[in-house]
Amino acid sequence: MLRTTADQPTLWDSVLPEELLVLPAELARVDALLDDPAFFAPFRSHFDPTFGRPSIPMETYLRLMFLKYRYRLGYESLCREVADSISWRRFARIPLGARTPHPTTLMKITTRCGDVAVAGLNETLLAKAAEQKLLRTHKVRADTAGRPTG
Repeated sequence: MLRTTADQPTLWDSVLPEELLVLPAELARVDALLDDPAFFAPFRSHFDPTFGRPSIPMETYLRLMFLKYRYRLGYESLCREVADSISWRRFARIPLGARTPHPTTLMKITTRCGDVAVAGLNETLLAKAAEQKLLRTHKVRADTAGRPTG
């Protein structure tokens, strides 16, 4: 069963100090972009809307896949980092006190929807963010003169 958004915040989220509620600038800009419901559309055909075991919320999955892609993390290291970071948990919309999705859950959704779909969503998001100058992408410079570098 497809879930697009997460449940309501927990009591723990309401007692956080104000400074912990603010996302880093880059993540805040990407967070605003990912609120577009158009990002859920590619997943609708892979899940029944009413029948079956509920998936993790797609907003959480999308945000986790962005972090994985952006910071070049593996599934296990992504889940460890998110579990350990309040700002990444808030970005991924995982309430405090709630468990971070297991790496195999993320792998299964990726397999079900296809790596190409997920990579395409990430490329689209990064292109949209770069186009709106919301995100700085690092350019790779290559020495093509044939001289050894270093």
